[in-house]
Amino acid sequence: MSVTLQPSLITINYYRPITKKTSSFTSPRSSLPPDHSSFTPLRKNATNNGAKSSIQASRTTISSVTVEKDVSEGTVFVIRTQDKMGIILDVITRVLKGFKVENFNVQFEEKEDCFVVKFVVTDLGGKKIEDEESLIKIESALKEVVNEGVVLRKVGFVGKSKTGPGRMFELMDGFLKNDPGSLQKDILHHVEYTVARSRFSFDDFEAYQALAHSVRDRLIERWHDTQQHFKKKDPKRLYFLSLEFLMGRSLSNSVINLGIRDQCAEALSQLGFEYEVLAEQEGDAALGNGGLARLSACQMDSLATLDYPAWGYGLRYQYGLFRQIILDGFQYEQPDYWLNFGNPWEIERVHVSYPVKFYGSVTEEVVNGKKCNVWTPGETVEAVAYDNPIPGYGTRNTINLRLWAAKPSDGYDIESYNTGDYINAIVNRQKAEIISNVLYPDDRSYQGKELRLKQQYFFVSASLQDIIRRFKDVHGNFDDFPDKVALQLNDTHPSISIAELMRVLLDEEHLGWKKSWNIVKQVFSFTTHTVLPQALEKVPVDLFQNVLPRHLQIIYDINFAFMEELKKKIGQDYSRLSRMSIVEEGAVKNIRVANLSIVCSHTVNGVSRAHYELLKTRVFKDFYELWPEKFQYKTNGVTQRRWIVVSNPSLCALISKWLGTESWIRDIDLLAHLREYASNSDLQQEWMTVKKINKMRLAEYIETMSGVKVSLDAMFDVQVKRIHEYKRQLLNILGVIHRYDCIKNMGKDERKKVVPRVCIIGGKAPPGYEIAKKIIKLCHAVAETINNDDDVGDLLKLVFIPDYNVSVAELVIPGSDLSQHISTAGHEASGTGSMKFLMNGCLLLATADGSTNEIIEEIGLENMFIFGAKINEVPALREKDSTIKAPLQFVRVVRMVRDGYFGFKDYFKSLCDSVENGKDFYLLGSDFASYLEAQAAADRAYVDKTKWSEMSILCTAASAKFSSDRTIEDYAEETWGVQPCKCPF
Repeated sequence: MSVTLQPSLITINYYRPITKKTSSFTSPRSSLPPDHSSFTPLRKNATNNGAKSSIQASRTTISSVTVEKDVSEGTVFVIRTQDKMGIILDVITRVLKGFKVENFNVQFEEKEDCFVVKFVVTDLGGKKIEDEESLIKIESALKEVVNEGVVLRKVGFVGKSKTGPGRMFELMDGFLKNDPGSLQKDILHHVEYTVARSRFSFDDFEAYQALAHSVRDRLIERWHDTQQHFKKKDPKRLYFLSLEFLMGRSLSNSVINLGIRDQCAEALSQLGFEYEVLAEQEGDAALGNGGLARLSACQMDSLATLDYPAWGYGLRYQYGLFRQIILDGFQYEQPDYWLNFGNPWEIERVHVSYPVKFYGSVTEEVVNGKKCNVWTPGETVEAVAYDNPIPGYGTRNTINLRLWAAKPSDGYDIESYNTGDYINAIVNRQKAEIISNVLYPDDRSYQGKELRLKQQYFFVSASLQDIIRRFKDVHGNFDDFPDKVALQLNDTHPSISIAELMRVLLDEEHLGWKKSWNIVKQVFSFTTHTVLPQALEKVPVDLFQNVLPRHLQIIYDINFAFMEELKKKIGQDYSRLSRMSIVEEGAVKNIRVANLSIVCSHTVNGVSRAHYELLKTRVFKDFYELWPEKFQYKTNGVTQRRWIVVSNPSLCALISKWLGTESWIRDIDLLAHLREYASNSDLQQEWMTVKKINKMRLAEYIETMSGVKVSLDAMFDVQVKRIHEYKRQLLNILGVIHRYDCIKNMGKDERKKVVPRVCIIGGKAPPGYEIAKKIIKLCHAVAETINNDDDVGDLLKLVFIPDYNVSVAELVIPGSDLSQHISTAGHEASGTGSMKFLMNGCLLLATADGSTNEIIEEIGLENMFIFGAKINEVPALREKDSTIKAPLQFVRVVRMVRDGYFGFKDYFKSLCDSVENGKDFYLLGSDFASYLEAQAAADRAYVDKTKWSEMSILCTAASAKFSSDRTIEDYAEETWGVQPCKCPF
């Protein structure tokens, strides 16, 4: 029988022939550092005068690789080489490690003219590998590593000199080791020389810093090798442009992806520290907010794991969004000083700095006999790079997230100091640095709009300068630019990069309009997360003219060409021409940034199938009718490495046990095999034990954070996301009030039948969003009443989790039984939160919105609790809102709030008004009865523990489609046109 081989499923046993002269080499599991070896891609040595050193690289050459199938032990691979055996053993070790070999012994034969190595390959069942495709994979792996340019770290320079670069490379021979002893040595080294503390006296935070730097050292090794490999292979690269990256804690994710989590834990234990305690010392990087930012982080993880040649670009926010403080139930915002104690995961690249220009004027000049536009800026700010290595799982590839920080231009400071205007120099510095201070400055004022535009342009200008510089290092002209560069716009925030690239090609590279425009149309792809046309970003023309005068000219030229082309296709349909124009006419003239993105991108992506339909029929209907071939969708996903392996290690171990492999961590489709065991009572018992342990952790956190003690027997019912009217946290709270009201009116016997609930809500309200802030206050007011009512006791608790972030999510999601995703249908583009809960075996109570429709297809309606109006029903319901009579239950609970049952009667009046008297835009009243029915169905299912356990297992088994690995593979194949470029071991 033929066996199809996957690298992660290979077991290798070595064939030991009787030879005249043999040597033995044993490499136990503990001594095999993941992916480390004694070789690395060749690196250029940079000297002060720019001269290149002459490096003679020692390469291993293979005379032959052959396969012998007719051997009883398995399939024999035979390598004959003239090189030294030590080198060949090292190469074989690295190749076999790539196939996840746990233990192996090597024996070889030394002949007069060559060395011979023989080894047997079998599958996990001990059978021969006869499938030709699989055999070719192994053979190709050996040849690629040895023959295709891999250069040993042990390098010699021409001549006998051991000084200068030769001595440097000699000292760099070998990689850092990952055994506990080596890690301990590195940790103590960083305690003393990086943290500058005595190795005999340092606390948990200082130990965390030392550990983080030790792990970062290993990331840097891989990062350098990956980038050098990319440079050598020169593949088409993806550049992912996003203003938000919600990365979470880096330590836990890095040690998992590097495969050194256990070694770190053991090393720390011997030093008297606990890994879990040190991991808690790390704060969250405040680089984003909500699903868009977390999606970007997941996609970076998948890009690294799947070996795609990619870079991420964003901003290094000094304060990020804000830190949410709750006082007396009211939200207050404080700056999130996340960088106060440094960030050991970033590398400041002071030598990577680009000037970014603002304001000024544009003049027409003649250069080399041709007319061209020259932009003379009125202000220049420097963009300084901070690099954050992103490791892949099960691969050596480590890609980069480059974030830009704004610094004042030297020119301004020198001018100020020369004139003795010291104060002006300080003001200029503060003015420059404010650009990268805060995520999403408040744009309700002109100054706020100006700052946001400057922030967006600062980010894309620096990124494009870096991208073009990297391209020009290898390529002499721009003919190959579309074949080597893919630019991904993550929503409209980076869309100014379209005008910026045109400006660079026109004004600096002098390519001419036709050639520049042809390049731009081929390199950009655009993903939108918007579901309502009125929510699309616009920038006032007068603001654009003031801040970016040359870019406004280019946008006008693009729009003119587009309008002329459009007239030829649709005629004089002025209404449609007006809707599709990049420039919006009116009392306030605006630039429609989304229209610019669509016109100039080769692909426009939605983030779920339902979102794609909305783009076609509502958001971009005119553009879809013009260019249907441009529109695609890639359903968002989340990474299982972060949301199962890191956040739920107990569940990770249980899944690996029942699947018999850890390969699902990289090949998540294997999770589907859990369906085969969903009804197995042993798995169900172990599954619910893991869930109970996670609930205990969450309960302890709740008690510490709020003082509320909750019952582990209760259903943990969770809704955690940004506070917004369309996400309908208010519907959830009104449902809790209804449950409370019912319990209060029950007799003692009836209460015995009630399923206990712990209702958990978390999320931040935008600072200027008064209704959202009132929802948070109502949650606290209701919780104060319910949690202190002895009649209710453990039957119902309501808890608000403040300052919700990725680290808190890693605690909340594994401990949840039921998760609510109850946005008004048609308002959620995708919704990645539901995917994280799904992966962790949490049942979903949801509306048929965003990606929920696809989740239903994977798991089945019988394993979810779906309620509410469908997307196509919402418009008609809104039209009839004033005539539809709300259910009595809804009227009663709103009346309780309005009448001051929970206090703050006057404060909540506007909140009640927003859902009554024909103003219920988000259809809380219309969906309330259906919502209560879904909640009752969840109660009934929870009582049947066997059924609930089976449904929980099926949720995890059905989550494979919602991995960001699948999303990235779809993008790479259908949108970006990039191929994996795996760094050899």
